Formats: sequence, structure tokens, C-alpha cells
Amino acid sequence: MDVIEAGFASVSEGEMEAVRLIAKQGLRAEISSAGRGTRGDIDAVLKCGASTISMIIPTSDLHIECKLRKTREQVLKATEDCVGYAKEHGLTVDLLAEDATRSDFDYLLKVFQTAIDVGVDRVTPCDTVGILTPERSFDFFSKLVDKIKIPVGVHCHNDFGMAVASTIAALGAGAQEVHATVNGLGERAGNAAIEEIVVTLRGLYNLDLNIKTQLLYSTSQLVSRLTGVHTQPNKAVVGENAFTHESGIHTQGVLANPLTYEPIAPELVGCTRRIAPGKHSGSNAIRADLANMGLKPTEDQFRDIMQRLKDLGDKGKVVMDADVLAIAETVMGLDEDKPIKLAELTFVGGNKVTSTASVRLKVYGRDVWGSAIGVGPVDAAINAVKVAIVETEPITLEQYNVKAITGGTDAMVEVVVHMRKGNRTVTAMGLREDIVKASMEAVITGMNVLKVDYNDKCKTDDVPT
Repeated sequence: MDVIEAGFASVSEGEMEAVRLIAKQGLRAEISSAGRGTRGDIDAVLKCGASTISMIIPTSDLHIECKLRKTREQVLKATEDCVGYAKEHGLTVDLLAEDATRSDFDYLLKVFQTAIDVGVDRVTPCDTVGILTPERSFDFFSKLVDKIKIPVGVHCHNDFGMAVASTIAALGAGAQEVHATVNGLGERAGNAAIEEIVVTLRGLYNLDLNIKTQLLYSTSQLVSRLTGVHTQPNKAVVGENAFTHESGIHTQGVLANPLTYEPIAPELVGCTRRIAPGKHSGSNAIRADLANMGLKPTEDQFRDIMQRLKDLGDKGKVVMDADVLAIAETVMGLDEDKPIKLAELTFVGGNKVTSTASVRLKVYGRDVWGSAIGVGPVDAAINAVKVAIVETEPITLEQYNVKAITGGTDAMVEVVVHMRKGNRTVTAMGLREDIVKASMEAVITGMNVLKVDYNDKCKTDDVPT
């Protein structure tokens, strides 16, 4: 990133401290704080140590009259005073014209010219309620860039689902700076998604950017975990299903040549391809899934496995990788103890007690212990499992989803996890009345799918002693 808007320094002491901590990291990126067109907000930016202010000044009559209760002339005066004040104190100023796309265009130009006269560095019209279409965006920014001779940015919201398309169109019209967020987070329906913009520019416009695209997926996952705002599975570029194939028609093509159904390689964004089991899966996909587990059923066994999977899907159940393994083991007569079993689980927690958990796992029949703390019993229990297996199993939990599927305080809880070992990912589910037990069931089941390799079943080189 070239510029990071790290927060809104004047909002609270905590927000100011957050911006200050980021500003002192010595990052290559310019660190900016948002602020209104007031001296108080500018002073807060100066105090937090950011080098740049993203100065927000409304320019539409709707905002000027209804929100600010001011006149156009008062806003022009405030623009002149505040931009001048910020520049006098050494800040880089990016002027964000709020609701610019619903503003009188001539008045918008007057505001920008006023800011230019007192030294503003960049100007960014904001599509605050997402009303731009790609065509209107191109026309709007073409007219603006023709008049404004300093860098022009683009800031789009996604109320109509066109933030990314309108941003790309603005760039095509001459805009030089993009405002975007990881996973498209933002007010209401969000802002333009940075990962979609980056991949579009690289994949469709052959633009070589500074962005390390291989970190996009992991960054998306990190932001999702920290904010608690999960991305929809079918979200472009970083959604769980972005590189997942189930349909037999698709999987046959992808297995032959990924380009048949993938416009970009998953490795470009740090993700991996996944062939998902399901009733739509073709035989090639299920064979590949079984081969990954080291299973080689006979033709009769394979037909039985396929039919059972389709029957499961017809009952409305989402087919997990763990289901494929369980069905295959049953059909092939391989039912036996799993490599990893939960032998013991103890946890404590409460309002004034740090959640702590300890587990005893049996890995190929041998005891492995682990204990850990967490933000709650579930987090502590999963962390304890990680501690227990960290020496032998490089397995990571990528996603954790939970929902109650019946009503009442004794509701049945469904936990679905997505787990990874190297380049292989699996899904597994736990279903219990106790959320901790459901979570453990899902995690241990997922680990067993990743652990099982019938090509290498007898090797114990990696079994803990």
C-alpha cells in the first residue's frame, strides 16, 4: 500500500493512540488520519503523528444545508482556512469531497480550486452513497481530470454493488489514487474491495503494481478474524468458494487444465484450489479426492461411494470432506480407529477468570498433551489442541463458523471448520448441544481427514515419543 488511512484521530483517545502506534512503525506507506474540516480535527491529526490528513468536507447542497446547516460560501471559507492551516503545519492534505457525485459540478470545481490555491496535495470526490455506474463514473472523472491538474483520487461506496466497477472506470478516465478497503468493509454495504481492484488491474489490464498479491488471501482472513465480519463464501478473489469446484462439468475441466474454469490462478492471491465433494461432483473429482487420501476403491466400491454421496446431497446435507472419507472407509471395510482421538478435555472460564483448557489426544495410540488460554472456552480448547499437535502436524484452522439449528437454551449447535495442511484444505462439521464439544468434534474430524493417508498408513516417523 502507498497510503494507509489508519483511523480517525479526533474520535477518541483510543483511536488517536491506535493511529499514533501505526505512524511510529516506520512503514514505507504514508500514514493518514481522517478528519473533518475543523481546526480541532487537524490538531488531533498533528498530535497523533500521522503525516497526512484525509480531510472530509461535504460539497452537496443536501449535506451542506441539512447536515452542516451552512451555506456554500461558508464551506468555501472553511476549505480555504482548514487546508491552509494543515499545510502550514506540515501535513500532506488529501481533500475528500463528501457526496461529490451528488454535488453541483461547478461548485465542486470551485471547492477544489479553492483548496488548490492554498496548497492541497490531492483531491478525492467521494461517491458517498454509491450512485455511480461505470459509465457515469468515466464521464464524471474525465470532466474532473480535464479541469484539475493535481492528482485526483476515487472513493466509491458499494450501495448498488458497483464500487469496484466504478473505481476501475474512474482509473480509466485518469484518476490516480484509489481508496479501498480489505474485504470491501465500510459503512452500509461497504467500500470498493481492494483485493478485487488489485486482481482486476493485474489480470485484466496487465498493470504491474507494488502489491504483493500472494498475501491478499491471508490478509483477508486476518481482517475477517479480527473484525468478526466474515466474507461471503462466493465473494470474488478471496471468498471460500472463489477457487472451489463441485460441478462435474467444471471439475473435469479444471483437473485437465485449470484455465478451463479459472481466470486467475489461486496461487496469485495466496490461495489454493479445492475440489469440493457434493451431489453435483463428477467421478473425476471424487476419484481425485480419494486419491489425496491414498484410497483406491474398486469400480464397484467407487460406484457405491458415489451413490451414497449423491443420496446424502439429495437429503439436503452439505457434503463435507469428512463425509467422503467416512463413506469410503465404510464401503471399503476400512472402519478403524482414527489417527487422532480426543481422550480428555478440561476447561474453565468465567467473567473474571481467564479461559483455560487442557487436552489429551491419542495420536496413533500415543498420548499427547496440550494446554492453552483463550478469549473463551472454545478458543482455549482449540488452542490447546494446536499446542498438542504443533510438533507433529502443521495443520492450521482457517475458518470457524457456528450456528444454532434448534431453538432454546439447549439448542443443537453446528460448527463448521475449514482446515489446511500444506496445499490441502478440508471441511468438517461437529453437531452437539455443547458448543465446546461440537467445536472439538469438528476440529478433530478435520485433522483426521488431513492426517489420513492410506498410501503411508504404517509409517510412524512423525509420531511423538
